[in-house]
Amino acid sequence: MDSGDFYLELSDRPVLFEKATNVNSVFFDEANKQVFAVRSGGATGVVVKGPEDRIPISFRMEDKGEVKCIKFSLGNKILAVQRTNKTVDFINLIQDYSQLEYSQECKTKNARILGFCWTSATEIVFITDQGIEFYQVLAEKRSLKLLKSQSINVNWYMYCPESCVILLSTANLCNVLQPFHFKSGTMAKMAKFEIELPASTAKVAKISERDIAMATIYGQLYVLFLRHHAKASSSPGAEVVLYHLPREGPCKKMHILKLNRTGKFALNVVDNLVVVHHQDTETSVIFDIRLRGEFDGTVTLHQPVLPARSIHPYQIPIAGTNVCHPATNTEGPSAVAGQIPIPCKLYSSSWIVFQPDIIISASEGYLWYLRIKLAPIVHLLTDKGRLMDFLLQRKDCKSVILSVCSQMLSEKDRAPLPVIATVFDKLNCEYKKYLEAEHSYTLAVESSQGRSNALVKRPVRGQAVIDQSDMYTHVLSVFTDLKEVPHKFIIAVLMEYIRSLNQSQIPVQHYLYELVIKTLVQHNLFYMLHQFLQYHVLSDSKPLACLLLSLESVYPPAHQLSLDMLKRLSTANDEIVEVLLSKHQVLAALRFIRSIGGHDGASARKFLDAAKQTSDDMLFYTVFRFFEQRNLRLRGNPNFTPGEHCEEHVTFFKNLFGEQSLLKSTAS
Repeated sequence: MDSGDFYLELSDRPVLFEKATNVNSVFFDEANKQVFAVRSGGATGVVVKGPEDRIPISFRMEDKGEVKCIKFSLGNKILAVQRTNKTVDFINLIQDYSQLEYSQECKTKNARILGFCWTSATEIVFITDQGIEFYQVLAEKRSLKLLKSQSINVNWYMYCPESCVILLSTANLCNVLQPFHFKSGTMAKMAKFEIELPASTAKVAKISERDIAMATIYGQLYVLFLRHHAKASSSPGAEVVLYHLPREGPCKKMHILKLNRTGKFALNVVDNLVVVHHQDTETSVIFDIRLRGEFDGTVTLHQPVLPARSIHPYQIPIAGTNVCHPATNTEGPSAVAGQIPIPCKLYSSSWIVFQPDIIISASEGYLWYLRIKLAPIVHLLTDKGRLMDFLLQRKDCKSVILSVCSQMLSEKDRAPLPVIATVFDKLNCEYKKYLEAEHSYTLAVESSQGRSNALVKRPVRGQAVIDQSDMYTHVLSVFTDLKEVPHKFIIAVLMEYIRSLNQSQIPVQHYLYELVIKTLVQHNLFYMLHQFLQYHVLSDSKPLACLLLSLESVYPPAHQLSLDMLKRLSTANDEIVEVLLSKHQVLAALRFIRSIGGHDGASARKFLDAAKQTSDDMLFYTVFRFFEQRNLRLRGNPNFTPGEHCEEHVTFFKNLFGEQSLLKSTAS
């Protein structure tokens, strides 16, 4: 297998902890993402490590029996420890508070505590086999206050800390699931739903919590059910069924992920992708529910996005070679010189997965985060349109998308123009969505001036937003410099990108038009340039008009094309006059300002300066006479006012043509 094919990898800075042994028990807290290593019931030490903890938390506690569950409150201020089926013990780790243990027994008689979950810094839920009990922990009083409870037969439970939802399994076959949502001291019962079991006459196995996962995918909460035998007999192999769990309203079966194989599976969710690990083949596949699947009228069926691949091989350091990485202050693999780290056994039976993206090996003392690698996927997903749909949904996609765009324009991997057009359209669709969100935000802020803007959230610019500047800098400007690419293809690509922007109603930046013009000029395609301008394929702008003016020496008609463009802009009158004067076309400039009715306020000195610079005496005479007549018409006097600063030109006129040539005022 090509080393570049691995699209999944374990984080290179794992959390290391003391491996599980007879005297050391290991626990994982899914809310704080912390690993607890408890030695001898805590008497010889408890070490707590989390992904962000620069320094592990270490403490000792009295050995009061086997620890069944241990977790910190959110913020690590209160420790909760379960040692029996009836009670949970608490220890305050808050300065100036008593550190004596205090306990809470479950309220329901004869109930057995299955576990507990912290939902905030001071709120905890006990899950028993007979229901749930929601408490507020009063640390200063060393006691708990029951906020709410609910009786229900519970087989097992699951907690999703990202959404603060606890899922309870009830009924004989464990297939009826009851979710509860917790927020700021309130407990809300959500819609109960039933997992469909295969319609078989044979004995149906109970649903195990190992076959259920809860995760947030694209901002929505889903319950994932691993069905080991597909419902349809014609479709062998296991499948993952996704139930959408809204905050209000009924739960709905939405997606089915076809695994096309049987055996032992485990689920993770990474960057909104469902990752299914298969232990027998030691490979994984990924599914993206945003990609188009096959809709059967009720649910959408999805096949794996890519061929199955193993997680990238990982090296485990030899015992005694763990070092502390200064960058993160966490331990990580490092081998002593001359010693070779041993490969990690991937897909080991000792691996335990936690949602959304955690893999723990208790026997080796490692906690990894699972990561997606986008670069290898570019070569595995050959359909460029589907590849772009996939990449645009990923978190760190920008550099890979720009790389794909450059690659599809290269000589070696050149894509057909319709494919390039599809990619541009998909990019600009995302770009347009962001521009519209920004516009809506601006309008909302302007309309709420003086009122609180707390509810108006500025749209976050994700990496999927590839704007014109990105495309120009990283793709198109580099592409136009490629010597081996035919110029017709270069122009076609540039025009395709401009067409795509126009189709999405995105104003095209002038530098893209400039790139087109420079490419046309470089290959002497002046007839095409003339057509593009004549039929307004290239939109009018002042920078573009100025660029055309600069081309006059190589293409004389560019001068008139530029003036025509400036006239169409109507806001560029001053620029037109400046352009004409700089070209010593003084009479043309005068005619232009007369045509727009601007000659009454025009600066006489500016025109006389330009006329004088031509060294054409008759031209100077004509311009001088023009402004004398204007003065006469406006003020009844041909003389220039002191504010016009034309004394130098009056003297020059007298010297050339004599004082008698000056116009006389009508009063005299």
